[in-house]
Amino acid sequence: MEGRIQRAVELFKEGYNCSQSVCAAFVDIYGYTEEDAFRMSASFGGGIGKMRMTCGAACGMFVLAGLATGSVKRGDSVGKEINYKVVQQLADEFVCRNGALTCFDLLALAKKNRDESENKESSDKKSCVKTVESAARIWGEYIDTQKKGNK
Repeated sequence: MEGRIQRAVELFKEGYNCSQSVCAAFVDIYGYTEEDAFRMSASFGGGIGKMRMTCGAACGMFVLAGLATGSVKRGDSVGKEINYKVVQQLADEFVCRNGALTCFDLLALAKKNRDESENKESSDKKSCVKTVESAARIWGEYIDTQKKGNK
């Protein structure tokens, strides 16, 4: 799993957005290509379209949750509830580890903790690398938990 986590970080450092980076590191498990992941998660970077709303790295996890547990049957309220519960658990864990779920709040936390020698851009980028790694790690742990539960 560590390789996938590092792949997410590498993709972000190469210039993909936070959501694309997390999603692409795992999407092959669900039968999609990295290119598919880049497309399906492109709009969620920067806190959804750079609006600083829900963190894009977390949104990448949520896209993966949809691929793993999303309901495709009309009127499947049980399936929908299962998926929503997974998303809520992932979001709770993300907040526990990072202090917030919105991009705006995460960047504010980074600003508060910024080293005086760092500039804003460097600090924001470092903060985003951290959230990408965190989201990828949380998703990897979720997968591991599911594998153990299915044995």
